[in-house]
Amino acid sequence: MAITLVNPDGLPKIDVYRQVSIASGSKQVFIAGQVAWDAEGNTVGEGDLTAQVEQCYLNIGTALAGVGGSFDDVAKLTVYVVDWTPDKMPALLEGISRAAAKLGVTPTPPATLLGVAALDVPDHLVEIEATAILD
Repeated sequence: MAITLVNPDGLPKIDVYRQVSIASGSKQVFIAGQVAWDAEGNTVGEGDLTAQVEQCYLNIGTALAGVGGSFDDVAKLTVYVVDWTPDKMPALLEGISRAAAKLGVTPTPPATLLGVAALDVPDHLVEIEATAILD
C-alpha cells in the first residue's frame, strides 16, 4: 500500500480518522469535490445529511476504483458541510459508516471538516474532496 495511517504519540487518538498519513507511492490522484449526485446527476437524499454524506463517499469510491485505487490509497479528505454545527456530527458519522459498510472499507485518513455558507447547488448539504497516492 502507498499510504500508512498513524496517530503519533502526543496527538489525540480520534476514532473516525488518523492524524497523519505517510505516502510512499508515486502517482498522486486529486479527486474533485464529490456531492450527492448519482451517476445520472440526480441529487440523492434531498435534505438528508446522512444520505448525502454516504453518496459522497460512494462517489469517491467509484472515482478511486476508476483509476485503480481504493480508500486504502486516500491520504487526505476535505469535507465541506453547509451551515455546520456540532450537532450534525452524528448524521455525518452515520453517512460515513453506511458508505464504509457498502464499500467494505474503514475510511480513516486525515480529514479536515469545514462549515460553509453554501455549495454549488442549493440541495447539496455536503461536498467531499480526496487526495490519494497510488503505487
